[in-house]
Amino acid sequence: MNAIPTGALFFILVLLVLISGFFSGSETALMSLNRYRLRHQANNGNKAALRTAKLLEQPERLISLILLGNNFVNILASAIATVIALRLMGEPGIAVATGLLTLVILVFAEVTPKTFATRRAEKVAFIASAVYGPLLIITSPLVYAINWISTRILKLFNVSAESDERLSSDELRTVVNETAGMVPARHRDMLLNILDLGSILVNDIMVPRNDIIGIDLENPWEDILQQITNSPHSRLLVYRENIDEVVGFVYLRKMLDGMRMGNLTQSYLESVVRDAYFIPEGTSLTVQLLNFQREKRRVGLVVDEYGDIQGLLTIEDILEEIVGEFDIDPHITPPEIRPQDNGAFIVDGTAQIRNLNKALSWDLPSDGPKTLNGIVLEHFENFPQKGAEFTFNNHPMTILEVEDNRVTQVLIDLPINTDEDDEPPVAAIGDA
Repeated sequence: MNAIPTGALFFILVLLVLISGFFSGSETALMSLNRYRLRHQANNGNKAALRTAKLLEQPERLISLILLGNNFVNILASAIATVIALRLMGEPGIAVATGLLTLVILVFAEVTPKTFATRRAEKVAFIASAVYGPLLIITSPLVYAINWISTRILKLFNVSAESDERLSSDELRTVVNETAGMVPARHRDMLLNILDLGSILVNDIMVPRNDIIGIDLENPWEDILQQITNSPHSRLLVYRENIDEVVGFVYLRKMLDGMRMGNLTQSYLESVVRDAYFIPEGTSLTVQLLNFQREKRRVGLVVDEYGDIQGLLTIEDILEEIVGEFDIDPHITPPEIRPQDNGAFIVDGTAQIRNLNKALSWDLPSDGPKTLNGIVLEHFENFPQKGAEFTFNNHPMTILEVEDNRVTQVLIDLPINTDEDDEPPVAAIGDA
């Protein structure tokens, strides 16, 4: 090195600082790339993206190569700076060179390149991948040795060198939420609803047993015919005397075929009934949607562990959890919830807690009873009398109607004000 002119050493030093900056900046760019965007570009045939994605398949090798090159360049730059300092200022120049080189590397080889790389990550990463591909082949024996030593050290501390890039449902939900401005709000809500399907059970959205509409074959044929004619549904449950004696389901379009043929009789009705399909309670909507698809079914009966029918579920019910109600304006309150002039609501006992929360932006707990009637019965542990009052989740509730061992209407008042500044009510006990 003594034979190299000082001017040439200065040039080499500047070149080494630039190379160090390339290593530092490219590391930041490669590690901060949006991996999902990169995979999308690679799948679309982008050669630079393909090259970069292949490098990132083994990030430990890439990091070893970058650190190897960066440290080698920095150490060589330090040696050259020392030689230059000795030539120009003698031994006192070593301290000056150390301080100046530290500042130069910090500014020009670390902070500036890394800041630039974070703002132009994709471009820097694509350029760097063209350099690191061949370089990784040349230095592979040395990189392998470094990784082998590093892996053995990590095992001493019971740390795995493998990384897991899989996202949990909560993390994926965060990713979807961060797409605001890029994905329409309606589509984003649908994606979030799909993620929620796994945590919602068929019990949460089924039509309760008492609300199931069906055809009783024991009724007079005229009544059955009128029911078929006026039904708003495309499928009806068919049973004898009570729902527990299920025959199956009938598709009303089959009735149209019988009408065209002039053969619309009860025997024809029974001949086109399709066997009932049963769904175990506690099944998640994700699983049940797949079951509907596999079994080529659109409607089923939810049963408990004893085989008793608890409710009815259709594939449309599941799809509405994703895209919203098909036949109701989302801005209109559901018919089972009737707003009052004073801000209170009269709610049917059959109203589901999840629907109340969605329609009124409440946060009533839905991990227990699924309907308002269930909440009332759980609270009183008996059938309450008309006019009974209680408070649930800060909402005062008054029983308005009770029929056939069911609470049919409840008045839900505005939430109680629980601000700390409010004075507590004065107890009446002991008053003069």
